[in-house]
Amino acid sequence: MSCDCGAKARLRCVQNKCVLTTVGEMVVPRRYYACDCGRKQIPLDRWAGLSSRMVSEHARRVVSLAGSTWPFDEASAKLLELCRMRISDDTIERVCQEEGAGAAAWIKSDPTPGQMMEKAAGEMEFSTDGVKINTTDGWAEMRLNVLCKREPATPAEPAQWNDRVLPEPTARLAWCAIANSRLVGASWSRMFKHVGGNSDTKLSVIADGAKWIWDQAQTRLPGANTQWVVDIYHVSQHIHDCAKLILGEGESARQWADQRRMELLEQGGPKFIGSLQKRRAAESNPAAQDALRRLENYLAENDDSLWYRERLAQGRPIGSGLIEGGCKTIIAQRLKRNNARWRPRRVEKIAALRCLQYSGCWENYWQHRN
Repeated sequence: MSCDCGAKARLRCVQNKCVLTTVGEMVVPRRYYACDCGRKQIPLDRWAGLSSRMVSEHARRVVSLAGSTWPFDEASAKLLELCRMRISDDTIERVCQEEGAGAAAWIKSDPTPGQMMEKAAGEMEFSTDGVKINTTDGWAEMRLNVLCKREPATPAEPAQWNDRVLPEPTARLAWCAIANSRLVGASWSRMFKHVGGNSDTKLSVIADGAKWIWDQAQTRLPGANTQWVVDIYHVSQHIHDCAKLILGEGESARQWADQRRMELLEQGGPKFIGSLQKRRAAESNPAAQDALRRLENYLAENDDSLWYRERLAQGRPIGSGLIEGGCKTIIAQRLKRNNARWRPRRVEKIAALRCLQYSGCWENYWQHRN
């Protein structure tokens, strides 16, 4: 056998090793070669994709799926029950950490996700949100980001906003990290370019109105065809909070909030904010004035992101249901279990495996991983 240096590597010994596969443990003889230059080779390991943990490639795939779906101890019991694989929870965690690191790097660099997005029909949407995770450094926010493409829905009127059914995304790509807003924003720009986005791409940025999101989006995702959209459900919550401060709990407050929301849907941000200002000027109750002022301030910070009537007529989304569902599916179901407490970098790697599955790239990763 030739060495990478060009010299001939000599057979030193044959080792019998126990390899974990999806059909159980197998004892395999492995030829061990060494060269005078110091390099060592075990051809079987390279051919079979074995790592130092002596787990076959297909077994690593199954273990990664189980460990990213259930707690590691539960995954160990499930694997024993489902395919008679005897593997400790510690080994499951280590395999998941290794493959999670690989998945995070793959989804950012491999051309496959970009090709999937380019071939998909529809316009591009981007959403982001955070979920608090219990870590060894205290509670930290895992920020989830989702790029997707979606075809337009049937045009709708404001009164139909909550009854229409949006088409499912034709492609989606998720990634997440525990990081500050600047680093998170930088990842948006890199991923947007990675999937073929440019300044001419039609893009809807849908979020909850947090200032850091808009600041980063304006810096990282600029473009003449980019539209900012404040999630209608977050706006609705602010309107309902205002109604409770004015009218208290009850049916009258709910009706007042529903009426104001419909006015916003029909009028758009600037006109609706003007009507709130008139309502506040006519209000004699100081508490009601203060509640209306708070609502005005929130909407005024997002007045160029409230064009709901136009987006409904175009069949475009006005809510962030995709990212809300992603936060539950990707993060909460696995990473917010009772008594779970993670090391920050480790939880990111498990989240990367979850993102891979959510993005529909699981098969592609295992076919093209290094």
